Amino acid sequence: MKAYLFPGQGAQFAGMGTALVEAGNPAVDRMMRQAKEILEYDLLELMVNGTDEDLKRTDVTQPALFVHALAKLEASGQGDDMAAAAGHSLGEFSALVAAGVLSFEDGLSLVKTRANAMQHACEINKGTMAAIVGMEDADVERICDEIEEIVVPANYNTLGQIVISGSMAGIDAAVEALKSAGAKRAIVLQVGGAFHSPLMEPAKEELAAKINEMTFYSPRCPVYQNVDARPHTDSAEIIDNLIKQLTSPVRWTDTMQQMLEDGMTEMVEVGGNGKVLRGLMRRIDRHFPIEVL
Repeated sequence: MKAYLFPGQGAQFAGMGTALVEAGNPAVDRMMRQAKEILEYDLLELMVNGTDEDLKRTDVTQPALFVHALAKLEASGQGDDMAAAAGHSLGEFSALVAAGVLSFEDGLSLVKTRANAMQHACEINKGTMAAIVGMEDADVERICDEIEEIVVPANYNTLGQIVISGSMAGIDAAVEALKSAGAKRAIVLQVGGAFHSPLMEPAKEELAAKINEMTFYSPRCPVYQNVDARPHTDSAEIIDNLIKQLTSPVRWTDTMQQMLEDGMTEMVEVGGNGKVLRGLMRRIDRHFPIEVL
């Protein structure tokens, strides 16, 4: 059984739209025109000619990765054998469209709202994130709990790698405490805010209002969601989990392990630079077959 995986922020790269333009696929061309109408700016221009700095802007990064993944899937002609889908953070929206839960247009409208809402939340509540390597999950959780400022585990990426998120003071305190406790690395990341933390509450409310305007369909295959790392086919459950996602941790390690337990024999990483999710999986099972689109 084959699972399709969709990356989130961090998988973008300069020139990521070039191959899509050169392919000359009518369906992809249509998606790019729809993106321009929905976003009210020329996303394709930025995906072809934008700099790394252009593509780091949250309001560009999230739509770019969403469109890139679904356009790559469309151009490949693959997906009919999709037994399961999952996406890391923003990638969950790509996974939902690929699985037929949302239309491309509604999915992109939600991504636009999400990106803008997250940017707004970052301006209201200043924060950041840090990558912690070489420490047990339980130890990271305990130390974060002991910090008086806001700081929480945000991304359980793979075995021995967690990203924490919180206020500037909270992250600074946690990084020092984790280093003292034996973390191999504790590095503050260059990100725009404290994603997947309580500081995203304003964005959660704004996104929830938009989600409740959209039509969600039953998926054609189970979608493993970030908040609980479990497969879901009920649209009401999917909506509830999607709303919770912005302030909840991404349980990616558990998601990959659950997929293996559920009998997945192949995986495909769709979109982005093709390195992020494959790299995380290599830490769980280095020999597991992963194709890159």
